[in-house]
Amino acid sequence: MARFRVGVDIGGTFTDIVFLDDDGAVHTKKVSSSVDDYARAIVEGVRELFRETGVSGNDVSEVLHGTTVASNAILELRGARTGLITTKGFRDVLEIRRLRMPRLYDIAWQKPAPLVERRLRMEVAERITARGEVEIPLDPVEVERVLERLLAEGIEALAVCLLNSYANPVHEQRIKAIVDRRVPGMPFCISTDVLPEIREYERSSTTVINAYVMPVVQRYLRTLRGGLGEIGVTTPLLIIQSNGGLMTAEAASRTPMHIIESGPAAGVIGAQALARRTGMAKIITFDMGGTTAKASIVEDGEVNRATEYSVGGGIMHGSRLLSGSGYQLRVPAIDLAEVGAGGGSIVWIDTGGSVQVGPRSAGAYPGPLCYDLGGTEPTITDANVILGYLNPSHLVGGALKLNAARSQEVFQARIARPLGLGLADAAYGAHLIAASNMIRAIKAVSSERGRDPREYALFAFGGNGPLFAAGMARQLDMTRIVVPPAPGLFSSFGLLYGEVEHHYVKTYRRATRTLELGELNGIVATMEAEALAQLASEGFTGPSARLRRSADLCYQGQSFELTVPLAVGQLDPPAISELEHAFGREHERVYGHRAGPDEPVQLVSLRLVAQGIPDRPRVPDRVVVDRHQPAAAGESARREVYFGPEHGWRQTPILRRADLEDVVAGPAIVEEYDATCLIPPTAAGRLDTYGNIVIELQ
Repeated sequence: MARFRVGVDIGGTFTDIVFLDDDGAVHTKKVSSSVDDYARAIVEGVRELFRETGVSGNDVSEVLHGTTVASNAILELRGARTGLITTKGFRDVLEIRRLRMPRLYDIAWQKPAPLVERRLRMEVAERITARGEVEIPLDPVEVERVLERLLAEGIEALAVCLLNSYANPVHEQRIKAIVDRRVPGMPFCISTDVLPEIREYERSSTTVINAYVMPVVQRYLRTLRGGLGEIGVTTPLLIIQSNGGLMTAEAASRTPMHIIESGPAAGVIGAQALARRTGMAKIITFDMGGTTAKASIVEDGEVNRATEYSVGGGIMHGSRLLSGSGYQLRVPAIDLAEVGAGGGSIVWIDTGGSVQVGPRSAGAYPGPLCYDLGGTEPTITDANVILGYLNPSHLVGGALKLNAARSQEVFQARIARPLGLGLADAAYGAHLIAASNMIRAIKAVSSERGRDPREYALFAFGGNGPLFAAGMARQLDMTRIVVPPAPGLFSSFGLLYGEVEHHYVKTYRRATRTLELGELNGIVATMEAEALAQLASEGFTGPSARLRRSADLCYQGQSFELTVPLAVGQLDPPAISELEHAFGREHERVYGHRAGPDEPVQLVSLRLVAQGIPDRPRVPDRVVVDRHQPAAAGESARREVYFGPEHGWRQTPILRRADLEDVVAGPAIVEEYDATCLIPPTAAGRLDTYGNIVIELQ
């Protein structure tokens, strides 16, 4: 009888694996990521857990996976050599973009190079109007000729995006038939299958990104599926999407655009589930690993989702006010901000003599200096070892030996001496700079969204999140920090809370007061039938198939929309009236004002979310984690820790999580298998009834 569900999350430094059985027992494993072949570390880590626990492949009911493979392909520009077929006159849409500047006063900023170089962007003479009428028919002979030219250039994937195809897909469907006949098996996609939505640039960019990463994702998932099969795991492989829902590996192979931000979403979903169970109404999630730090927000048990975001442009988030820095994706995603700051971030001195942290990272190999694997540049992890925040001899329960002397030697030579500072002050300064960089991400999802972070608890996880959380919270005047069980593997653990979810969108641009309700209800019914068929193919029917409608609206003449819920059942005049009122309320909440009742409102797109609801909770209320980093008893369970010029070096007790059953006043350090939690002076920590560490700041 299969009893275990497996969550696997790939990070830039570590790959985290979690086994959860039906009774709530959790088995964990943290292994170094194999950057040359991410699947190898997963298979080897699962095999090691099998050996340690006695579990076999037959005991696994499903594998849930969060991966950075797709986003890395974009960040490193290592996707497939992609061709694009588009309407004559629209060859340069990818290059022109939206003419938005992510940094208003940086005249040296340059747009990122298009993922498809210009000579691989081919035009065909065709035209469909915005009403869906064929104005210039498509010439199949021209399509054949263009396809031959692209194949001669050695393309590995193909994207097709024609003008106004969202209104009538007939020309894209004809091109699809030609490609299927001429080059069967080639990875390619058409925009009406990917994003049948208005706006040429967003649709083109999303379609190109989908094609660009498709071969990379397909190869990776085949390799992973084969490796798991070799160790006896043949159960379903589900991938978490950027929006927090799960999709099958087969679906992810066809539409990998949905898993670009796969990894960061898992931790937010886990935080959402724990916030609901513990009654926390407002939390800001903070996930810091080895290479990046991510922040998001959960309010009243619900995550915030953006309808589009940029990837590959430094700080990543779905802000309406700051965009254009990377490659635009018009897909639903958990609204999070991400900065290049992690434990492996390199500390360096710029030409002006100022200390900088990141965005370059030492990664898993060679890693920080203290890993003693050949690294030559100091990192934030080395600074934390020098300060005494991290165990100077080992991490990961002793599996990763550390060389603290190496950190001290190189940090002194490369950072402290050139700055004329003592070693501890130089390391503490680097620690503060890293914290300041990450505060940018928290502000991006809170104060820049009109939220006061002081009203929220900081929910910290990731291998380094609990180490930095207290210092960052103090700078933001936040007073409460929550650190969940197994924080260093929490993204993998969050996968176990995910549910199967599919998102659908259809542009239907009409004034709300002149809607043809029969036509509108017909479109909604078609979308729902497609969604229910997809869920049924995955085993969810009847009450276990849940649909949620919404619509994008704007005032006539506005360029951007707001999304509001759409009533269930047949849509009638009262339902449309309520839709208008809901849009007005949302407009006032977001922008601070709403138009008068006579201002015309326009419906732009219809959206549908289809969820597969399991017949019982996916995670028990109480879980028991198998690994704990033991602390020595008595006075030996202490070490010297530096808390900056204000508090200096302090003899600090080293505790286990279980030692916080009673309130413990800081300073204290909680060491676990997967993470280290810092409780600074003038703070106190305790365990709540769910096993979370709750830190209160004075």
